[in-house]
Amino acid sequence: MARSLGLRAALLSLALLVGFLLIWQVAVSGTAKTQVMDPEYAALMGQAATTGKSAMPGPLDVGATIWKHLKDPFYDRGPNDKGLGIQLAYSIGRVALGYLLAVIVAIPVGFLIGMSPLMGRALDPFIQLLKPVSPLAWMPLALYTIKDSGLSAIFVIFICSLWPMLINTAFGVSGTRKEWLNVARTLEVGPLRRALTVILPAAAPTILTGMRISIGIAWLVIVAAEMLVGGTGIGYFVWNEWNNLSINNVIVSILVIGLVGMILDQVLARAQRLVTFPD
Repeated sequence: MARSLGLRAALLSLALLVGFLLIWQVAVSGTAKTQVMDPEYAALMGQAATTGKSAMPGPLDVGATIWKHLKDPFYDRGPNDKGLGIQLAYSIGRVALGYLLAVIVAIPVGFLIGMSPLMGRALDPFIQLLKPVSPLAWMPLALYTIKDSGLSAIFVIFICSLWPMLINTAFGVSGTRKEWLNVARTLEVGPLRRALTVILPAAAPTILTGMRISIGIAWLVIVAAEMLVGGTGIGYFVWNEWNNLSINNVIVSILVIGLVGMILDQVLARAQRLVTFPD
């Protein structure tokens, strides 16, 4: 039954995709009335004004651009002309580093808050104060203090990944069943062993939920951060292609950003299912 539902859902998704692409192609293939204008201005405006053709590329144009990037994703022709694979690698590297630093800080601190009501109350005002601050609001301070645009982007990823992981870890740890903890105390299990063998497995699904939320936010923020700091990365690539008026490349970038975000989310979703167990 579940397999049948999955197959029908896949077929419906495919039908919706084909329908969307057909509508898109028809919508951009129409021609409007050609305007009479000065030749120099007409050359500046391009085909959209001189022939009435839509300036918006169709799915066939975008498909051709995707194929061009797939054929040579790692070319390097200077600072402002690098392949999509190189730009994507920079972004994934920054997200991975900032996210890993957040894991190293958030999970131990979340354990501390979850296991100690005193520390929870002491740190709560700081968490409530800093949590609502937009990650990009830290960017000017990071650029001023770190003085490196790449490291500043990693810091922004760190700060935006920190709070969901920390709060979910604290919530998962504090929600460990008292019966399990009492049994561990009865058996004279030490605090460290109790944390690793009782609390960690019990809180793992909630911790993975926080990690999943964090990776989604981190991937959203890196695009905006790289638009600000420039240089390299998928965010910079989008901004650079917009400045070049290459809407084809902008659409391809959006598709790539969505695809990578989906893969990152699915990796953590699979990990979450592995550590989730029935009561």
